[in-house]
Amino acid sequence: MQLHKRDVVDAATTLLDTYGIADLTMRRLARELNVSPGALYWHFANKQELLGAIADRILDGVPSATGIVDVCNLLRDALLSHTDGAELVSASFAAGQSSAMTGVLARLTDAAAEAGLDPSHAELAARTVVYYVLGFTADEQSRLQWDAAGADLPDEQSVLTDDANARFRFGVDLLVNGIGVAHRVNVG
Repeated sequence: MQLHKRDVVDAATTLLDTYGIADLTMRRLARELNVSPGALYWHFANKQELLGAIADRILDGVPSATGIVDVCNLLRDALLSHTDGAELVSASFAAGQSSAMTGVLARLTDAAAEAGLDPSHAELAARTVVYYVLGFTADEQSRLQWDAAGADLPDEQSVLTDDANARFRFGVDLLVNGIGVAHRVNVG
């Protein structure tokens, strides 16, 4: 059986969902595929490149969304659909290994500019939005994992609503409104 890049990404994504990012190793992946670890390097120069391909798989379709709110919602949904999705995508984004995240950033930059933000600040606004979504979702996934493990977490209900969707929407709305204010300040 010939090993294809797609097969490696499929198996790695399955391992991610089953065991999490900490246990997604090249050795474990090679064992799963019944190949030597060196065979994986035929398709990916290093683990970071593989993680970037997994990130692109996770984010499939997100860069095609339009508008800041839609991109944020699709990005969060995509991240939540995989164990440690936010952590993996965040690491791949920081390492410049995800072409899909580059597309998401471009889409958000365009949306910020279309909302009237000065073009010199549009990418910075887009990055701020991406950092919010990645951070919020990483925290959300951590809490879900702690809850699943039966951990006794501090009660933050006095500050946070029970509804993660409402908290997320509040943050996105805050950022979108801030972009609008920045536009009015620059125009006014």
